[in-house]
Amino acid sequence: MQRVVARFVFLVLVIAAPMTALAQSSSIPRTPSGRPDLSGTYDVATLTPLQRPTELGDRMSLTEEEAAELSAGADSYQRAFNIPDERNAEDASAPREAPPVGGDGSTGAAGNVGGYNTFWMDRGSTGFQIDGEWRTSIIIDPPNGRQPPRTAEAQAALAGLAAFFRPNTGTAWWLEDSLNAPGPYDDMETRPAAERCLLGFGSTAGPPMLPVLYNNLKRIVQTEDTILIQVEMVHEARIVRMNDEHAPPEISSWLGDSVGRWEGDTLVVDTTNFSDSPALSGASRNLHVVERFTRLDNDTLLYNFTVNDPTVWTAPWTGEYIWPASDTKVYEYACHEANYALEGIMKGARLLEAEARGEETGGVVNPTR
Repeated sequence: MQRVVARFVFLVLVIAAPMTALAQSSSIPRTPSGRPDLSGTYDVATLTPLQRPTELGDRMSLTEEEAAELSAGADSYQRAFNIPDERNAEDASAPREAPPVGGDGSTGAAGNVGGYNTFWMDRGSTGFQIDGEWRTSIIIDPPNGRQPPRTAEAQAALAGLAAFFRPNTGTAWWLEDSLNAPGPYDDMETRPAAERCLLGFGSTAGPPMLPVLYNNLKRIVQTEDTILIQVEMVHEARIVRMNDEHAPPEISSWLGDSVGRWEGDTLVVDTTNFSDSPALSGASRNLHVVERFTRLDNDTLLYNFTVNDPTVWTAPWTGEYIWPASDTKVYEYACHEANYALEGIMKGARLLEAEARGEETGGVVNPTR
């Protein structure tokens, strides 16, 4: 009798386990074909940084108290992780003087010359939890939550690039050694793609798709053979072709060529064919990104990605974070149509060069040489 009861209990457990899993799996929205329906708008803003602060070592999670401090606001976040303070939000209607010549010494997004302040930033109001843990970073591998060391080739390229970036001193510093030396403002097409309103900064469109200072909405439109991911920042639109082959390697783009497939209830997107300047800072045309989108419930996606670029990083690295659903609409980001600042940048550089050469600075019409 005991054997019969034991076998009955065993059979009940065996049958109940897959039924429970099926019930959990069936609780998410699905398409008519039975695939998870990822459609919707998500606000991915989070106070959790991409890379873990070095003082936290291999520690992956925060305590509830530390998470509460993080959620108290951006100021608490800056103090907790030693991020340089930016100018506080100011009343936009309050009168103010122009910044002093050479800038005011601030470290805000406008770089020392009095641009928009923290009122316009939207990093989110909290970190994110995965499996009940408040994460200390988006990167989970390597275990220290930071990007692996760069290759010698990548370090040399980074050092060369850094030579063209200096604090704003109000002078044509690039002409210090020669009045005809090349500089970072010689040609509008050599300015960064984000500055030219051609590509969002911070890899917001990716891949990998990362949170940035503001405009963090992502909208997914899903069909059986194509998935579109619309990015609020600079209105990027990633097209994922399902169950297809990659384009020939000579066809490249900033966002790469994305091909998707389903592994169970997870959408896996494989992206190659990047241009020489992908959205991910520092990456090369050899970048290869694998993303995984998993719907956890009606209101939540888990976004996981692995980056592999052997010419830039000495090892692959992996991250993940939560995409919460949002009712907010994605409006047009008309950046390029009103990008008057780029003309100002080029004209300003010509004026500084004229001053350095002792030339008359008035009447600059053509913003290029």
